[in-house]
Amino acid sequence: MKGQVVDKHGRRLDKELDDLKKKLLHMASIAETMIDKTVSELVERDEKIADPVPEYEEELNRLQIDIDEEAIMLLATQQPVAGDLRFIITASKINSELERIGDLTINITENVHTLLEEPPLKPLIDIPRMADLARQMVRDSLDSLVKEDVLLAQSVISADDQVDGLKDQVVRELVTYMIGDPRAIERALALILIARHVERIADHATNIAQDVIYLIQGRDVRHPRIARDKE
Repeated sequence: MKGQVVDKHGRRLDKELDDLKKKLLHMASIAETMIDKTVSELVERDEKIADPVPEYEEELNRLQIDIDEEAIMLLATQQPVAGDLRFIITASKINSELERIGDLTINITENVHTLLEEPPLKPLIDIPRMADLARQMVRDSLDSLVKEDVLLAQSVISADDQVDGLKDQVVRELVTYMIGDPRAIERALALILIARHVERIADHATNIAQDVIYLIQGRDVRHPRIARDKE
């Protein structure tokens, strides 16, 4: 993808591919903002913070449709090959991952609204840490695409283990609360669901990083054991 990109008919694809990349970066920026606002709403117990989130989701949905249509158009009219083809396919996959991240932030806000109807159950420490990590993973995964940086993409994949560990810690602690006080069950379950949604956001960022590695190196890192068996 470095240098000038030309299809087999001699048509220049630089502008079209660059447009796809810019739209993906815009989607990622919106997704980061949505994560920040939903978790800030939870921590600060202020519903107004997340008021713009549904509008952001609509914008993500519009961008998803635009990117899908543009990718289909390029495949149909430009007949790209090799790295160009791989980029368009990867862009479509990343597009879907970012849209799903937006959906997960909507799920988080719904659970936050449930929590704000009751007094706080406990001080929030691990969930905000999870959200910070997940948001950074989204940013780094797209940065790795722009910079064609495999090491950065691999760092995103490694960070997923941290998020998983924090989620497990949150669940263990909240289960203890539920056992100790049945009145805590509804709030604890809402927090567990939020933690799981944040974990899923991190998973989608990981998927993006894996797609970037495939784009750059043609190496599928989703299932290392299967890859080793094929060697």
